[in-house]
Amino acid sequence: MILLAIDTSGPLAGVALFRDDIPVYEACVKNSLTHSRNLLPMIEEAFERSDIRKQQTELIAVTTGPGSFTGVRLGVETAKAMAHASGALCVAVDALEATARGGMFFDGIVCPVQDARAGQVYTALFEGKTGRRLSEDCGIMMEELCGILTKENRPCLILGDGSEKMTAVVSKYAGLSCRTVFAPPALNYLRPACAAELAVRNRSNAVTWQELQPMYLRAPQAERQRNLVQAT
Repeated sequence: MILLAIDTSGPLAGVALFRDDIPVYEACVKNSLTHSRNLLPMIEEAFERSDIRKQQTELIAVTTGPGSFTGVRLGVETAKAMAHASGALCVAVDALEATARGGMFFDGIVCPVQDARAGQVYTALFEGKTGRRLSEDCGIMMEELCGILTKENRPCLILGDGSEKMTAVVSKYAGLSCRTVFAPPALNYLRPACAAELAVRNRSNAVTWQELQPMYLRAPQAERQRNLVQAT
């Protein structure tokens, strides 16, 4: 089985190819170009370097959120278009869960965080060694998240594009700060191969391209601003 994984939910654009559940190609990039300019060339290169034809794709995994509204939409629409053309099925992957896979060997709580701006992050809590989900995805103030982690009273690994902003906030909580680890740069972002691995594990939840939908925790900024203007 040929599986293509796509991630554009965060700052990096990433793709991975699996053949018979084994990774054969993975790449991600963070540069001055937009995801819309990076993604299709990256997909083309993945197939070319792996000597696999796009028509052989049977499953397409894509991070459907939470994350950047524009980025998530781009990834989902690209997956839908490719699935429509190839007849492949699609698997929606939770971006926070895929990010947490980078810390699956940590003995404690794994807390992926995406920068949601305005002092907020998108987050969920996972058991490090088992990957078991401990909470649902949510948008939350960083101070409130620190309060929750303080009550957990366990070692905590924080990773994701929101971790840099979390560093300063965590330092204000002495009890939490002494048992919190921040992932190094090489492990701090969602790996597309982790998204592909989750799709392999959840292939029974595959859907058609018509059924694939993005998952947003809040409305896009333009809509929120419009509602604010209307309210005033």
